[in-house]
Amino acid sequence: AAPPPAVPARPGTPVPLGARFRTGPDQVAGTNFALWAGGAEAVELCLFDGPGPAAGESRVRLTELTHEIWHGFVPGVLPGQRYGYRVHGRWDPWTGARWNPAKLLLDPYARAVDGDFGLPPEVYGHVRDWPEQRVADTVRDDRDSAPHVPKGVVVHDDATDDEWTYDRRPKTPWADSVIYELHVRGFTKLHPDIPPELRGTYAGLAHPAAIGHLTRLGVTAVELLPVHQFAHESHLLERGLRNYWGYNSVGYFAPHAAYAAAGTTGEQVGEFKRMVRALHAAGIEVILDVVYNHTAEAGELGPTLSLKGIDNRGYYRLQPDARRYADYTGCGNTLHVVQPHVLRLITDSLRYWVTEMGVDGFRFDLAAALARSMHDVDMLSPFLAVIAQDPVLRRVKLIAEPWDVGSGGYQVGAFPPLWTEWNDRYRNAVRDFWRHALPDVREMGYRLSGSSDLYAWGGRRPYASVNHVTAHDGFTLRDLVSYERKHNEANGEGNRDGTDDNRSWNCGAEGETDDADVRALRRRQLRNLLTTLLLSTGVPMLVAGDEMGRTQRGSNNAYCQDNETGWVDWSLRDDPEWRPLFELAARLIALRHRHPVLRRRAFFSGRAQSADGLRDLAWFTAGGTEMTERDWYAPAATLGMYLSGRDIPGRDEHGDPITDDSFLAVLHAGAEPAGFVLPGAPWAERYEVVVDTGREEQEEAPGAVHPAGVGITVPGRTVLLLRAG
Repeated sequence: AAPPPAVPARPGTPVPLGARFRTGPDQVAGTNFALWAGGAEAVELCLFDGPGPAAGESRVRLTELTHEIWHGFVPGVLPGQRYGYRVHGRWDPWTGARWNPAKLLLDPYARAVDGDFGLPPEVYGHVRDWPEQRVADTVRDDRDSAPHVPKGVVVHDDATDDEWTYDRRPKTPWADSVIYELHVRGFTKLHPDIPPELRGTYAGLAHPAAIGHLTRLGVTAVELLPVHQFAHESHLLERGLRNYWGYNSVGYFAPHAAYAAAGTTGEQVGEFKRMVRALHAAGIEVILDVVYNHTAEAGELGPTLSLKGIDNRGYYRLQPDARRYADYTGCGNTLHVVQPHVLRLITDSLRYWVTEMGVDGFRFDLAAALARSMHDVDMLSPFLAVIAQDPVLRRVKLIAEPWDVGSGGYQVGAFPPLWTEWNDRYRNAVRDFWRHALPDVREMGYRLSGSSDLYAWGGRRPYASVNHVTAHDGFTLRDLVSYERKHNEANGEGNRDGTDDNRSWNCGAEGETDDADVRALRRRQLRNLLTTLLLSTGVPMLVAGDEMGRTQRGSNNAYCQDNETGWVDWSLRDDPEWRPLFELAARLIALRHRHPVLRRRAFFSGRAQSADGLRDLAWFTAGGTEMTERDWYAPAATLGMYLSGRDIPGRDEHGDPITDDSFLAVLHAGAEPAGFVLPGAPWAERYEVVVDTGREEQEEAPGAVHPAGVGITVPGRTVLLLRAG
């Protein structure tokens, strides 16, 4: 029997979309509901009187339809009310129509979500156990999914929140940024100085103990792995695992409820805002890793949770046969971003997180999928065009993961101005150099100096390159020097998942070892990798825990390891073996902040700056001579890079010219010591050692001083940074 009806809905308004609590003109409090459902025949609003599967349900038919938006104002519906939708229409998967009113659907604009997604058969729009698997997805399942899915929650829009009055966005310029990628749960779950009830939550990340680590390290922004409400895949739940990283979004406006300490009936919204304010107060920006390229509903065999049941053909790219999905993401579906209502969903979500939740930017997962027009990646696509002209979004930090899995999807260097990009060519070159696997040093030269070959067009700057050696996806920094093969057995996929292209070197032993020499060599390689990253032109990105030797025990795909494998091990912080690595990282970041020559806003010209022949960038062989064309094509283990601090392009905030010290960086990847002749005039008269990765402990006091023109010995596998004087 159908549930009893609730109070009839008044007409309400078609904008804004979602559930918005307000007081009507007759001073009656209630909530306006608005849902875009193109092609639907009817929409029912479902209200639930409590949590859990036993909650009673009342249904309100939304009878008003304006421009394919079903809407109504329901008096008496207050913040904290749980709700969902049932959408009626044709069931004809052969034409892409998958309406099924037996399935309770999450509002795409829900500001909060209460409950978790299990994936029993009832949440699928089709009959999963149909005997003829070939057409299983075409047979409708009429079992009610409401007891098995979470509900949206009406949230009070706290427009009078005075705390925002005192929030000050750091607005760190791109060139001055140092990004720290972290997982809200994994970063705080094991932190001993955070109260147990706050670990793994937004409140835990806002705790002074968490923020204190970030400020001591010196990073300027945290990039949070997905915090949009997400669901767990059925194949993981069947193996007793869960989606840990969160790249399986289902609610683009809702902070993931499992990361909230305060509660899940709207409290997660306020908790997230307080976290942002706390980070801002410490001078740290908040960047969200967002997944608008696909959703948790997967392909035709996936569950019906939200968009698939609202308008499958309107929200997803379908193949020509309309029954199956176009998959440019490797996750079963791809949002149809060229559709105006889909583009509106994404941009409304982005603006919400900026204007109401306070975030400072976004990293777009598989951004090339968003840049596709009808089929091909198009840098004039509607998505990129809308972002470029949006008065809110064009002002925040925009980072592209510049590829997807479809044909022509690799687009590193192709995104337009305003955008920065994860630069995987930087990652590969640095990894290969330090395992002594580059055929020559041409690639390394470009990557160290800002990747001008990729980004020196259309007004783009060196900070268009987000330089990284590691990311959440792949080996940690410690594992990069400890494993040559992936070890993903715990994922239950026969170690077939995760990349085989790791470009790693285990220093002579696979995995953890008691061999003191191997351990010392690994720590040295970690110092080399960190130093290279933080001295390179561009925007450096570190991954949480890499600065203190975090390991995933050889897993390069810990997406479902919500345990000690994926969490940051804070016992390393005070471990005598790993504490010096943190100190080096903090010292290098501080050095970068002090010296504008290390964070240039314009590309090097390579031309003489004055009559003496001094150039802003020069490259040297181990013999102390400037590199020739032949040298760039020759195998080499040693590379010298001179950065001139004289007449750096641009002016400071007072309008004065920018000048700085000059530096010589010597990178030696060979196993044996090598001689290096320090360049003489006009480059310098003497050189002072500032950083020496051959040393376990770094000295704060000035290092050794060498006269120009003399030969020095560079230990095997070492970076020397010398100040030119």
